[in-house]
Amino acid sequence: MSDFWIILTGCLAAVSCGLLGCFLILRQMAMIGDAISHAVLPGIVIAFLFSGSLDSVPMLIGASTFGIITTYLIETFNKKGGLQKDASIGITFTWLFAVGVILISLYADDVHIDQDCVLFGEIAYVALEPLTSFFPGISAPSTVWVLGAVMLLIIAMIIIGYKGLFLTTFDPSFAATIGVSTVVWHYLLMSAVSVTTVVSFESVGAILVVALLIAPAATAYLITDKLPKMLVIAALVGVISSFGGYYLAVWLDASVAAAIATVLGIEFTLAFLFSPQNGIIVKRFRVKTKRT
Repeated sequence: MSDFWIILTGCLAAVSCGLLGCFLILRQMAMIGDAISHAVLPGIVIAFLFSGSLDSVPMLIGASTFGIITTYLIETFNKKGGLQKDASIGITFTWLFAVGVILISLYADDVHIDQDCVLFGEIAYVALEPLTSFFPGISAPSTVWVLGAVMLLIIAMIIIGYKGLFLTTFDPSFAATIGVSTVVWHYLLMSAVSVTTVVSFESVGAILVVALLIAPAATAYLITDKLPKMLVIAALVGVISSFGGYYLAVWLDASVAAAIATVLGIEFTLAFLFSPQNGIIVKRFRVKTKRT
C-alpha cells in the first residue's frame, strides 16, 4: 500500500504544479518556483520566533506569506523599477534568502531550523505517515488530503477564471481595455503558485517541485499551441512521470524524487526531438521531404 500513497502524492503534486506551470511558462516566469524556494526562509524563521515550535502549520503560514511577498516584490521591481523579470527574480530571492540566513544566525542559531529540515520533505516519507480520515470509510495520509485539496482548488480556479487567465496571459493590454484586471489575476495566480509550491515542498521536496513546475509545462508547450490541450498534456506528463519515476527508483534503489525528475527530463527530451510541431528531428525530416 505504501507504493500507492507515494505515487498518488506525486500525481497530486504533479497535476497542481503542471497546471500552474503552463501559465508561468507562457508568462516567462518559469523560475518563480525556484525563487520562492529560497525566499521563504525568513518566513520560516519568523514563524518559529512567534510560535516557538517547528510544527508544520505555523511554518507553512510563514512560508506561504513570504512566498506571496516574493511575488509582489518581483512584480514591483519589474513594473515600477524597469528591471527584466529574470533580474527581478534573482535579486528578490537572493536578498530574502540572505535575510533568512541572518535571522537564523541572530535568533535561532541553536535550533536546527532550515529549509531542509522544515520544508523540503522527501516523497517516500509519505508512506510512513499515519492514516487520517476526513470522510467516513476513506483514510489517507494527511499529505494526500492537503495536496488533494490544493489540486481541486487549482482546477476550480482555472475552470472558473479561465477567461481572465487566458486574456491576461496572452494579451494583457486588450484585457485591460475590456475591464479585466491584469493586476488581480496576476496576484491571484502568484498566490496560487506560492501556496502550491510551499505545500508541495513539504511533501515531495524542493528539487522535484521545481521540476514539476517547469518540465511538464515545457513539454506540453513543445507539443501543442492550444492552451486547453497544453493544460491536459502537462497534467498527463506529470502523472506519467510519477508512475515511471517511482518504479525507476525501485528498480535502481534510488531516490524517488530524483527518479521522477529524471523521467520528466526524458519526457521533455522526447518532445524536444519528436514533437509533431517543434521536434528537431521532425523539422529536419520535413525539410528533407520538401527538398525531394
